[in-house]
Amino acid sequence: MELKPEQLAAQLESGPLRPAYLIAGPEALRVLEAADAVRAAARAQGIAEREVFEAEGNQREPDWNALDATFNAPSLFASRRLVELRLPTGKPGKDGGAIIEAFCAAPPPDVVLLVTAGDWSKSHGGKWADAIGRVGAVAVAWAVKPHELPDWIERRLRAKGLKADRGAVQRLADRVEGNLLAAAQEIDKLALLSDGQMLDTERMESLVADAARFDVFRLVDATMNGQGALVSRMLAGLRAEGEAVPALLGMVVIELQRGAALARVSARGGNLAAEFKAQRVWDSKQPMYRRALQRHDAARWERFVAEAGRVDRIAKGRPRVGEEPVDAWVALERLLLAVADTRGGRLLARA
Repeated sequence: MELKPEQLAAQLESGPLRPAYLIAGPEALRVLEAADAVRAAARAQGIAEREVFEAEGNQREPDWNALDATFNAPSLFASRRLVELRLPTGKPGKDGGAIIEAFCAAPPPDVVLLVTAGDWSKSHGGKWADAIGRVGAVAVAWAVKPHELPDWIERRLRAKGLKADRGAVQRLADRVEGNLLAAAQEIDKLALLSDGQMLDTERMESLVADAARFDVFRLVDATMNGQGALVSRMLAGLRAEGEAVPALLGMVVIELQRGAALARVSARGGNLAAEFKAQRVWDSKQPMYRRALQRHDAARWERFVAEAGRVDRIAKGRPRVGEEPVDAWVALERLLLAVADTRGGRLLARA
């Protein structure tokens, strides 16, 4: 059975959990919320035990033997278990696909399988995904297209008990520029600020922040996601609004240091999931970090951190002796584009 993520959430409220679920797609918020709905349904149905499998360190795939053993082992603490399999690439390979197919052919009565994937396209899927669809449900979270965004916003407003006319909905859609997380955050604020009356365009304008204004958090997200063109556009917007480079660098440096720490753990084959937890990286943010880690090795991440220090000196008017004068905004853009691009080393070499 194939559903939209929102349809899956509604289905979970109407009956017992199925043996397996696959939730995948490029829209991280929709994937996260659909997976959270499965977890909530599991808790509501008395499933207290949860195991997570994902690639660790230098491994490109999870430990398939351990996953297979889990499927066939009795539960230690509860009558049923939720087993999560995280596939950032959306491709389990031959071995993983065979194990998933075998599970779906004869699902153990005490296991519910939840597979999540950040990447998804027509080239993904296959027999293993079809097997999940036969015994459970497949929900693909495609990116919301511009013409679909107003309807998505309107449904979310209704779910929060809010009413808005079409002009108000369109105004919010214009402001968030396709960023579902920003839209969700604005709607949550509206739920707190609204007096229960119908929201018109003027009222919407007065209540919501201008989420189309490019802040540093979205700038960092675009950088980690490899969206170079968006990075340049955001920097231009921030500069036009009168922001200062030093005010942006604090968050940029924190994220680069976080990336360097994750890269060091990955390089030595350590527990990347544990490091994500130590670095306080939310589940919803982990896919973009994984994509960034795939672009650059640990040495290059260290260089990015050092380059951020150079940008800071330039912004504060303290370049090193003999250092070629350069505009701080240009230096910051070169750094962020290097992080966003697989050719990061060569891009910095031209700086």
